[in-house]
Amino acid sequence: MKAAWAALFAILTFTGAARADDYPSRPITIIVPFAAGGPSDAMARVLAERMRTPLGQPVVVENVTGAGGSIGVGRAVQSPPDGYTISFGHLGTHVANGAVYKLKYDLVADLEPVVLLPSNPMIVVSKNAVPATSLKELIEWLKSRSSPPTAGTAGAGSGSHIAGVYFESVSGIKLQYVPYRGTAPALNDLIAGQIDIIVDQTSNSIAQVRAGTIRAYAITDSKRLSSAPDIPTAEEAGLKGFNMTLWSGMWVPKGTPKEIVAKLNAAAVDALNDPAVRKQLENQGLEMTPKDQLAPEALGTRQKAEIAKWWPIIKAANIKVD
Repeated sequence: MKAAWAALFAILTFTGAARADDYPSRPITIIVPFAAGGPSDAMARVLAERMRTPLGQPVVVENVTGAGGSIGVGRAVQSPPDGYTISFGHLGTHVANGAVYKLKYDLVADLEPVVLLPSNPMIVVSKNAVPATSLKELIEWLKSRSSPPTAGTAGAGSGSHIAGVYFESVSGIKLQYVPYRGTAPALNDLIAGQIDIIVDQTSNSIAQVRAGTIRAYAITDSKRLSSAPDIPTAEEAGLKGFNMTLWSGMWVPKGTPKEIVAKLNAAAVDALNDPAVRKQLENQGLEMTPKDQLAPEALGTRQKAEIAKWWPIIKAANIKVD
């Protein structure tokens, strides 16, 4: 009997190794849990196009929206652990949502980290009709409203929502949140003057700031962006303690063979090291991942540390969706 079990184990091990050696033999899908045209979608498409070269197969992006990104992440979790479905997400989808939604999956136990991707400081932007020209004036204007000003978000627990709550806590303002299926449609409404502000990902808003269709006040980083040196940090603008970076990452379903995870990591790192890709991402206002943080373990460590940091803050703010 022991010999039979040993033989079966050897067959299964050999079969798994063969699959890993043959991987990939068909197109790979990256599930982006937000609308097309938004910052997550833009980053994923830049990386997907470049990753197809080392992988030798097309890498396509599928947008699965809703519930602050939790539906798209759930789709990835339920996919076979064969390396053909990648979950793209960030601080909101793979950290905050665990404290906001009653998920049917575990963000750590049911996913395998692949790579830590470039990060996005947030940026405070408003419609042009807001009379304020500095962050101090904006806060005064927000406080002076007879009813709470409207702030666009990508849904409850999204990065823009968490950043808005954080902004409220350090400034003493009160906002009325308007949820969208992504910050791309929220930005469209900001440009049209339908909402007042967004605490947005810099990569989503920076082009419109440069075009003059919306107004920027501050970024939530400790230093100014090289791609937008004229925009002060929140601390420089007089608001201390408002520091937040929305990092992104790629995961695969738990149980994906380590050899396949290693191939996906190598393809992503190859893309991130490409000068043309780096330029595209930096032009979007993204901060590149340090080279010593590109192994899968770095993403796993960051995710767990951020869960420990943000879940108490989110729960204290009573952000909850059934």
